[in-house]
Amino acid sequence: MSFTSDTKNELTKIKPENKCCQLAEVSAFLRFSGLVDVDEDGPSVKVRTDNASVARHFIKLVKTYFGSRTALSVEVGSPLVKGRIYELMITREMNAELILRETGILGVKEGSNYITEGLSREIVSKRCCRRSALKGAFLSRGSISDPLKSYHMELVCNSERTAADIKRLLSGFGLKPRIVKRKGKSVVYIKEAEQIQDFLNIIGSTDQYFAFQDARILREAKGRTNRIANCESANMDKTVNASQRQLADIRVIEETRGLAYLSEKLRETAEMRKQYPELSLSELKIVHAAWSKIG
Repeated sequence: MSFTSDTKNELTKIKPENKCCQLAEVSAFLRFSGLVDVDEDGPSVKVRTDNASVARHFIKLVKTYFGSRTALSVEVGSPLVKGRIYELMITREMNAELILRETGILGVKEGSNYITEGLSREIVSKRCCRRSALKGAFLSRGSISDPLKSYHMELVCNSERTAADIKRLLSGFGLKPRIVKRKGKSVVYIKEAEQIQDFLNIIGSTDQYFAFQDARILREAKGRTNRIANCESANMDKTVNASQRQLADIRVIEETRGLAYLSEKLRETAEMRKQYPELSLSELKIVHAAWSKIG
Protein backbone atom coordinates (compact mmCIF):
# COMPACT_ATOMS: atom_id res chain seq x y z
CA MET A 1 0.00 0.00 0.00
CA SER A 2 1.08 3.59 -0.55
CA PHE A 3 2.01 6.08 2.15
CA THR A 4 -1.16 8.03 1.32
CA SER A 5 -3.38 4.96 1.72
CA ASP A 6 -1.74 4.04 5.02
CA THR A 7 -2.27 7.58 6.29
CA LYS A 8 -5.93 7.65 5.28
CA ASN A 9 -6.54 4.23 6.79
CA GLU A 10 -5.10 5.42 10.08
CA LEU A 11 -7.19 8.62 10.03
CA THR A 12 -10.43 6.73 9.42
CA LYS A 13 -9.93 4.95 12.74
CA ILE A 14 -10.05 8.29 14.56
CA LYS A 15 -13.58 9.55 15.19
CA PRO A 16 -13.93 13.22 16.17
CA GLU A 17 -15.37 13.39 19.68
CA ASN A 18 -16.76 16.92 19.51
CA LYS A 19 -19.87 17.55 17.45
CA CYS A 20 -18.33 20.73 16.03
CA CYS A 21 -15.33 18.77 14.77
CA GLN A 22 -17.57 16.13 13.20
CA LEU A 23 -19.36 18.86 11.26
CA ALA A 24 -16.06 20.45 10.20
CA GLU A 25 -14.72 17.14 8.89
CA VAL A 26 -17.90 16.33 6.93
CA SER A 27 -18.02 19.89 5.59
CA ALA A 28 -14.44 19.76 4.26
CA PHE A 29 -14.88 16.26 2.89
CA LEU A 30 -18.00 17.27 0.94
CA ARG A 31 -16.41 20.52 -0.21
CA PHE A 32 -13.53 18.61 -1.77
CA SER A 33 -15.31 15.49 -3.06
CA GLY A 34 -19.00 16.26 -3.25
CA LEU A 35 -20.79 16.72 -6.56
CA VAL A 36 -23.94 18.66 -5.72
CA ASP A 37 -26.99 18.55 -7.98
CA VAL A 38 -29.77 21.06 -7.36
CA ASP A 39 -33.02 20.60 -9.30
CA GLU A 40 -36.68 21.37 -8.79
CA ASP A 41 -37.14 18.30 -6.58
CA GLY A 42 -34.38 19.42 -4.23
CA PRO A 43 -30.61 18.97 -3.86
CA SER A 44 -28.62 15.75 -3.75
CA VAL A 45 -24.91 15.09 -3.37
CA LYS A 46 -22.62 12.38 -4.69
CA VAL A 47 -19.14 11.48 -3.41
CA ARG A 48 -16.57 9.16 -5.03
CA THR A 49 -13.50 7.65 -3.41
CA ASP A 50 -11.15 4.75 -4.14
CA ASN A 51 -10.58 4.00 -0.45
CA ALA A 52 -13.04 1.64 1.26
CA SER A 53 -12.05 2.81 4.75
CA VAL A 54 -12.72 6.43 3.78
CA ALA A 55 -16.16 5.49 2.41
CA ARG A 56 -17.11 3.65 5.62
CA HIS A 57 -15.78 6.50 7.75
CA PHE A 58 -17.85 9.12 5.91
CA ILE A 59 -21.01 7.00 6.13
CA LYS A 60 -20.55 6.67 9.90
CA LEU A 61 -19.90 10.39 10.33
CA VAL A 62 -23.04 11.36 8.43
CA LYS A 63 -25.04 8.83 10.47
CA THR A 64 -23.55 10.01 13.77
CA TYR A 65 -23.99 13.74 13.24
CA PHE A 66 -27.09 13.99 11.06
CA GLY A 67 -28.80 10.67 11.75
CA SER A 68 -29.06 10.18 7.99
CA ARG A 69 -28.19 7.15 5.91
CA THR A 70 -26.03 7.15 2.79
CA ALA A 71 -26.50 4.97 -0.28
CA LEU A 72 -23.36 3.10 -1.34
CA SER A 73 -22.52 1.58 -4.71
CA VAL A 74 -19.28 0.04 -5.94
CA GLU A 75 -17.76 0.19 -9.41
CA VAL A 76 -15.35 -2.62 -10.32
CA GLY A 77 -13.08 -3.12 -13.31
CA SER A 78 -13.13 0.33 -14.86
CA PRO A 79 -10.73 0.44 -17.86
CA LEU A 80 -9.31 3.82 -16.75
CA VAL A 81 -9.22 3.29 -12.99
CA LYS A 82 -7.57 0.38 -11.21
CA GLY A 83 -9.33 -1.20 -8.26
CA ARG A 84 -12.73 -0.22 -6.96
CA ILE A 85 -14.51 3.11 -6.83
CA TYR A 86 -16.97 3.68 -3.99
CA GLU A 87 -19.82 6.05 -4.79
CA LEU A 88 -21.80 7.54 -1.92
CA MET A 89 -25.14 9.20 -2.61
CA ILE A 90 -27.23 11.37 -0.30
CA THR A 91 -30.61 12.14 -1.86
CA ARG A 92 -33.36 14.56 -0.98
CA GLU A 93 -35.13 11.77 0.96
CA MET A 94 -31.91 11.26 2.96
CA ASN A 95 -31.87 14.89 4.16
CA ALA A 96 -29.38 16.09 1.58
CA GLU A 97 -30.64 19.67 1.82
CA LEU A 98 -30.24 19.77 5.61
CA ILE A 99 -26.72 18.30 5.38
CA LEU A 100 -25.63 20.69 2.64
CA ARG A 101 -26.99 23.71 4.49
CA GLU A 102 -25.41 22.82 7.84
CA THR A 103 -22.06 22.13 6.21
CA GLY A 104 -22.21 25.56 4.56
CA ILE A 105 -22.17 24.17 1.01
CA LEU A 106 -25.72 25.15 0.06
CA GLY A 107 -26.88 28.73 0.50
CA VAL A 108 -29.99 30.72 -0.35
CA LYS A 109 -29.98 33.92 -2.39
CA GLU A 110 -33.11 35.76 -3.45
CA GLY A 111 -35.17 32.72 -2.61
CA SER A 112 -33.08 30.30 -4.66
CA ASN A 113 -30.54 27.69 -3.67
CA TYR A 114 -26.94 28.12 -4.78
CA ILE A 115 -23.66 26.34 -4.13
CA THR A 116 -21.22 28.37 -2.06
CA GLU A 117 -17.44 28.42 -2.43
CA GLY A 118 -14.70 27.80 0.09
CA LEU A 119 -14.92 26.67 3.69
CA SER A 120 -17.44 28.14 6.09
CA ARG A 121 -15.52 30.42 8.47
CA GLU A 122 -18.12 29.80 11.14
CA ILE A 123 -17.60 26.04 10.96
CA VAL A 124 -13.79 26.32 11.21
CA SER A 125 -13.72 29.09 13.81
CA LYS A 126 -12.20 26.82 16.50
CA ARG A 127 -8.68 25.44 16.36
CA CYS A 128 -9.90 21.86 16.90
CA CYS A 129 -12.36 22.28 14.00
CA ARG A 130 -9.61 23.57 11.74
CA ARG A 131 -7.66 20.39 12.42
CA SER A 132 -10.75 18.31 11.57
CA ALA A 133 -11.38 20.30 8.39
CA LEU A 134 -7.81 19.64 7.22
CA LYS A 135 -8.29 15.97 8.05
CA GLY A 136 -11.51 15.85 6.00
CA ALA A 137 -9.81 17.61 3.09
CA PHE A 138 -6.91 15.15 3.15
CA LEU A 139 -9.22 12.12 3.32
CA SER A 140 -11.00 13.49 0.28
CA ARG A 141 -8.34 14.82 -2.09
CA GLY A 142 -5.01 14.66 -0.28
CA SER A 143 -1.84 12.73 -0.97
CA ILE A 144 1.69 12.35 0.39
CA SER A 145 4.48 10.84 -1.68
CA ASP A 146 6.68 8.02 -0.38
CA PRO A 147 9.18 9.87 1.87
CA LEU A 148 11.92 7.43 0.83
CA LYS A 149 11.63 8.88 -2.70
CA SER A 150 10.54 12.52 -2.32
CA TYR A 151 8.95 15.01 0.07
CA HIS A 152 5.59 16.20 -1.26
CA MET A 153 2.14 16.67 0.26
CA GLU A 154 -0.78 18.15 -1.66
CA LEU A 155 -4.50 18.89 -1.45
CA VAL A 156 -6.32 19.23 -4.76
CA CYS A 157 -9.00 21.93 -4.47
CA ASN A 158 -11.99 22.50 -6.74
CA SER A 159 -11.72 26.30 -6.66
CA GLU A 160 -9.28 29.11 -5.98
CA ARG A 161 -11.40 30.18 -3.01
CA THR A 162 -11.14 26.74 -1.41
CA ALA A 163 -7.38 26.69 -2.03
CA ALA A 164 -7.01 30.10 -0.40
CA ASP A 165 -9.03 28.94 2.63
CA ILE A 166 -6.93 25.78 3.00
CA LYS A 167 -3.74 27.78 2.69
CA ARG A 168 -5.00 30.10 5.44
CA LEU A 169 -5.77 27.16 7.74
CA LEU A 170 -2.33 25.62 7.17
CA SER A 171 -0.61 28.96 7.71
CA GLY A 172 -2.46 29.28 11.00
CA PHE A 173 -0.56 26.22 12.21
CA GLY A 174 2.80 27.71 11.23
CA LEU A 175 3.12 25.91 7.90
CA LYS A 176 4.15 27.59 4.64
CA PRO A 177 2.07 26.07 1.83
CA ARG A 178 2.11 27.14 -1.80
CA ILE A 179 -0.58 27.06 -4.49
CA VAL A 180 -0.13 25.95 -8.09
CA LYS A 181 -2.58 25.52 -10.97
CA ARG A 182 -2.74 22.03 -12.48
CA LYS A 183 -5.27 20.85 -15.05
CA GLY A 184 -7.73 23.55 -14.07
CA LYS A 185 -7.46 22.74 -10.35
CA SER A 186 -5.82 24.74 -7.58
CA VAL A 187 -3.35 22.54 -5.72
CA VAL A 188 -2.09 23.45 -2.26
CA TYR A 189 1.23 21.74 -1.59
CA ILE A 190 4.13 21.47 0.85
CA LYS A 191 7.59 20.15 -0.04
CA GLU A 192 9.53 20.62 3.20
CA ALA A 193 9.97 17.33 5.08
CA GLU A 194 9.64 18.86 8.55
CA GLN A 195 6.44 20.69 7.59
CA ILE A 196 4.89 17.53 6.13
CA GLN A 197 5.58 15.83 9.46
CA ASP A 198 3.93 18.75 11.23
CA PHE A 199 0.91 18.39 8.93
CA LEU A 200 0.59 14.70 9.82
CA ASN A 201 0.67 15.67 13.48
CA ILE A 202 -1.96 18.38 12.96
CA ILE A 203 -4.48 16.01 11.35
CA GLY A 204 -3.85 13.33 13.99
CA SER A 205 -1.89 10.74 12.01
CA THR A 206 0.52 9.75 14.79
CA ASP A 207 1.66 6.40 13.36
CA GLN A 208 2.41 7.91 9.98
CA TYR A 209 4.18 10.84 11.62
CA PHE A 210 6.74 8.42 13.04
CA ALA A 211 6.79 6.34 9.85
CA PHE A 212 7.64 9.50 7.90
CA GLN A 213 10.34 10.40 10.44
CA ASP A 214 11.92 6.94 10.16
CA ALA A 215 11.88 7.12 6.36
CA ARG A 216 13.35 10.61 6.47
CA ILE A 217 16.24 9.49 8.71
CA LEU A 218 16.93 6.49 6.47
CA ARG A 219 16.82 8.59 3.29
CA GLU A 220 19.13 11.25 4.71
CA ALA A 221 21.55 8.56 5.96
CA LYS A 222 21.62 7.00 2.49
CA GLY A 223 22.19 10.43 1.01
CA ARG A 224 25.18 11.05 3.27
CA THR A 225 26.59 7.61 2.44
CA ASN A 226 26.23 8.25 -1.29
CA ARG A 227 27.88 11.65 -1.00
CA ILE A 228 30.83 10.14 0.89
CA ALA A 229 31.12 7.32 -1.66
CA ASN A 230 31.00 9.78 -4.55
CA CYS A 231 33.62 11.95 -2.89
CA GLU A 232 35.90 8.97 -2.31
CA SER A 233 35.36 7.83 -5.89
CA ALA A 234 36.24 11.28 -7.18
CA ASN A 235 39.38 11.37 -5.02
CA MET A 236 40.35 7.93 -6.25
CA ASP A 237 39.94 9.06 -9.86
CA LYS A 238 42.16 12.06 -9.16
CA THR A 239 44.79 9.80 -7.57
CA VAL A 240 44.77 7.39 -10.52
CA ASN A 241 44.99 10.22 -13.06
CA ALA A 242 47.86 11.88 -11.20
CA SER A 243 49.66 8.53 -10.89
CA GLN A 244 49.31 7.84 -14.62
CA ARG A 245 50.74 11.24 -15.49
CA GLN A 246 53.68 10.68 -13.14
CA LEU A 247 54.37 7.22 -14.61
CA ALA A 248 54.34 8.71 -18.12
CA ASP A 249 56.88 11.33 -17.03
CA ILE A 250 59.04 8.63 -15.44
CA ARG A 251 59.02 6.59 -18.70
CA VAL A 252 60.11 9.67 -20.67
CA ILE A 253 63.04 10.22 -18.28
CA GLU A 254 64.00 6.53 -18.46
CA GLU A 255 63.97 6.56 -22.27
CA THR A 256 65.93 9.79 -22.58
CA ARG A 257 68.48 10.20 -19.79
CA GLY A 258 67.69 7.37 -17.38
CA LEU A 259 66.67 7.58 -13.73
CA ALA A 260 70.33 7.91 -12.71
CA TYR A 261 70.09 11.48 -14.00
CA LEU A 262 67.75 12.29 -11.08
CA SER A 263 68.78 13.16 -7.55
CA GLU A 264 68.77 10.31 -5.07
CA LYS A 265 65.52 11.41 -3.45
CA LEU A 266 63.68 11.85 -6.76
CA ARG A 267 65.06 8.54 -8.07
CA GLU A 268 63.74 6.72 -4.98
CA THR A 269 60.38 8.42 -5.39
CA ALA A 270 60.20 7.40 -9.06
CA GLU A 271 61.04 3.79 -8.22
CA MET A 272 58.37 3.72 -5.54
CA ARG A 273 55.81 5.26 -7.91
CA LYS A 274 56.48 2.46 -10.38
CA GLN A 275 56.07 -0.09 -7.60
CA TYR A 276 52.95 1.49 -6.06
CA PRO A 277 50.97 3.20 -8.86
CA GLU A 278 47.69 3.07 -6.86
CA LEU A 279 48.90 5.24 -3.96
CA SER A 280 48.34 8.96 -3.63
CA LEU A 281 51.36 11.22 -3.34
CA SER A 282 50.84 11.70 0.41
CA GLU A 283 50.57 7.92 0.90
CA LEU A 284 53.68 7.45 -1.18
CA LYS A 285 55.58 9.83 1.12
CA ILE A 286 54.50 7.80 4.15
CA VAL A 287 55.77 4.56 2.55
CA HIS A 288 59.01 6.30 1.55
CA ALA A 289 59.54 7.52 5.11
CA ALA A 290 58.95 4.00 6.45
CA TRP A 291 61.46 2.56 3.98
CA SER A 292 64.03 5.18 4.95
CA LYS A 293 63.80 4.15 8.61
CA ILE A 294 64.17 0.49 7.71
CA GLY A 295 67.12 1.22 5.45
